Amino acid sequence: MPTVMSSAIIRIEWDSGTLSIWFRESGRYDYYGVPEAVYRAFLAASSKGAFFNDHIRDRY
Repeated sequence: MPTVMSSAIIRIEWDSGTLSIWFRESGRYDYYGVPEAVYRAFLAASSKGAFFNDHIRDRY
């Protein structure tokens, strides 16, 4: 369970296409059909919030 350094996100997990993100203010949300490559890029992103907004939000 990777914890991340972010002002908005606490933890990111991926399992069989389901991306689970724990937000500091609102808790856990699950996103379905997310490729593993997107998860890995998310973990590597310098800004987790910007990556989420640009590549995950409103796409999955």
